[in-house]
Amino acid sequence: MLNRRELLNHWCVGFGGLALQGLMSRQALPAGEVTSKHAVPNFPAPAKRIIFLFMHGGPSHVDLFDPKPELTRRNGEAPPFQRTRVQFAERGNLLASPWKFRPTGKSGIPMSELWQHLPEVADELCMLHSVCDTNVAHGGACMKLFTGSDSKLRPSMGSWISYGLGSENRNLPDFITICPSSLHGGVDNFGSAFLPSIHQGVPLGEPGYPNSLAKDAQFRFLKSDFATPDEQRRQLDFLQQLNRQHLETRRADSEMAARIESYEMAFRMQTAAPEAVDLAAETTATKRLYGMDEKHTENFGQMCLLARRFAERDVRFIQISHAHSLPFNNEQWDQHSHLKRGHEINVSQIDKPITGLIKDLKQRGLLDDTLVLWGGEFGRTPTAQAGDPKIIGRDHHAEGFTMWMAGGGVKGGFRYGSTDEFGYYAVKNRMTIHDLHATILHLLGIDHQQLTYRHAGRDFRLTDVYGQVANDILA
Repeated sequence: MLNRRELLNHWCVGFGGLALQGLMSRQALPAGEVTSKHAVPNFPAPAKRIIFLFMHGGPSHVDLFDPKPELTRRNGEAPPFQRTRVQFAERGNLLASPWKFRPTGKSGIPMSELWQHLPEVADELCMLHSVCDTNVAHGGACMKLFTGSDSKLRPSMGSWISYGLGSENRNLPDFITICPSSLHGGVDNFGSAFLPSIHQGVPLGEPGYPNSLAKDAQFRFLKSDFATPDEQRRQLDFLQQLNRQHLETRRADSEMAARIESYEMAFRMQTAAPEAVDLAAETTATKRLYGMDEKHTENFGQMCLLARRFAERDVRFIQISHAHSLPFNNEQWDQHSHLKRGHEINVSQIDKPITGLIKDLKQRGLLDDTLVLWGGEFGRTPTAQAGDPKIIGRDHHAEGFTMWMAGGGVKGGFRYGSTDEFGYYAVKNRMTIHDLHATILHLLGIDHQQLTYRHAGRDFRLTDVYGQVANDILA
């Protein structure tokens, strides 16, 4: 009598055969239907997909969303609190924000005067004022934010979500990253690591620094200059036949199964992807809503509009990276110096496009089941960075900073957690990166403790052995 493992090994050559059988069944299903063998949420979920607006470099919470009157009153004084031992650069005295804050929306969400458009959707936002526990360096902090670990190569958040939920569109990837940065983790920030490679992020535009421009961003190798679609289909069928024969000789070869599936996906993308990125059908009014009629907002506006189009087509995880800042030094949001000029430029580039994205998602009925996440890898210190006072800036800060969510089952016009009176430490409802990931997965219907993958003799998960869902933010 066969035991369970022997039965699986004999039947379709183990789990590799199961993956191949899943692929064969996919080809008979219509586009838009959930097809992955992993696509079984643990419980009913409000969100079907996520758009992550990544602000590369570390936006300053005390200058954007977290007003600190005490910081203003004691500007220039020595900090009365104990600073963390690990610092990225030498730090000086307390530094008040150069911008005033005001309540916005019916909910009174505070925003600095930098934001001219975002207040229009304030009541859709769920502010997370107590995010903490990233690395103090860009590379480690990005790794922690994207993969849950700042020291070892792990699958990215988008890859875990692709693995956990599968696809609702068999003609497009589950995970697309628009104009990704090549710095501070680079391709590993959207890589699948030890998960099957079908779950890695597909870049729209070449990873680079500064980012590639949205108007030039394309999926690579979609069009052949020497073979017709029929010829490519015949070539692919022959290649897949060889791959399946190879798969039959190897037990549980998940990479071969993933390769078979990725080839099929690439072929189908030749038809679906050009239509998805073609903005010709978008109205002038829609493009204006995203700021595509103004030079300083055109690039990020196009990224946001592309994100909405991918969301409409049921891509699971869509990431946009903003890393355009000062024209003379390309510091992203990393204002160690020139804080005022740098944040003014950065906010002006994203303010209208993000507001347009949220409005557009809502008017199309997509905001309820699309989770929008905004934030960087850390915040900035409430103290000045030591140096020339004429070009004053702030250092990296991971002990307490702000991110926000919208749609996808979170409370709108809601503030969760807080930092101390100076904005240095998260003191109420601390939300570590593991907690953030656990909450995101919960909003997508996944129990973060159940989303595991066996590798190198142990089970791995995005949240490692940590993570608590922030139930208070759930609508």
